[in-house]
Amino acid sequence: MNFELGNKSVVVTGGGSNIGRTIVLAFAQEGANITIGDIDEGQACKVAELARARGAGSVQVVKTDTTQLDQVKVLMDQASARHGGIDVLVNNVGWDQLMFFTQTTPDFWDKVIRINYLSVINCTSAALEKMIPAKGGSIVSISSDASRQGEAREAVYGGTKAAVNSFMKSIAKENGRYGIRCNCVCPGVTIPETEDEVGSTSMWAKPLFTPEQLEKVAAALPLKKVGRPRDIANAVLFLSSSAVAGHITGQILSVSGGYSMIG
Repeated sequence: MNFELGNKSVVVTGGGSNIGRTIVLAFAQEGANITIGDIDEGQACKVAELARARGAGSVQVVKTDTTQLDQVKVLMDQASARHGGIDVLVNNVGWDQLMFFTQTTPDFWDKVIRINYLSVINCTSAALEKMIPAKGGSIVSISSDASRQGEAREAVYGGTKAAVNSFMKSIAKENGRYGIRCNCVCPGVTIPETEDEVGSTSMWAKPLFTPEQLEKVAAALPLKKVGRPRDIANAVLFLSSSAVAGHITGQILSVSGGYSMIG
């Protein structure tokens, strides 16, 4: 299938680790021009080198804290200046620590809300400033099936992801008249395949699950397996492509092995 993403200008936030890394490399294989926005500049630069080797047109790294709107505006300005606009934004930045809500603190709530929700608002706002005059674009936000099902030890995180789902639907309704499509991909448990896939600031820098726990998770899913970053990247490529998904907007797609089944 030809996604027709060659030479498209793509911005991926949190592109240095795990799902974001694999998304960057998937776009690279399509020949896209990629801007990686990541707070871990060193890890992002490693991914940029891999992306160039896999066929990306042009790749740049812009160190970015996506919770800071001024830094996000610089990210989008640099992507637009180097690659002639922004065709695709992937809001991938995310963070959590698994614990029961009664164990969390206001500082924790604030961090989870800022990284998982405020970042999406910041990046979407700055990208729309480029996409609306160009009369087109695709925004894909990485949400979570915790937003659709509710999950113990992910109360605040799941709430932010539910907010992302609603926000993206509203943005889709408001900006469809400009040819801008907005969708979400909801992973379930998605595990890096190698240690090289994560940086020191990633939530996966320390294992979140024991092998025994992962076996139990897989056994509880209809497909009997946990997700891998490539599963999410394939869905992102599809939704990003106007050639194959040009009539899809405002949708929430679960890529979770059947964890949640929403009619």
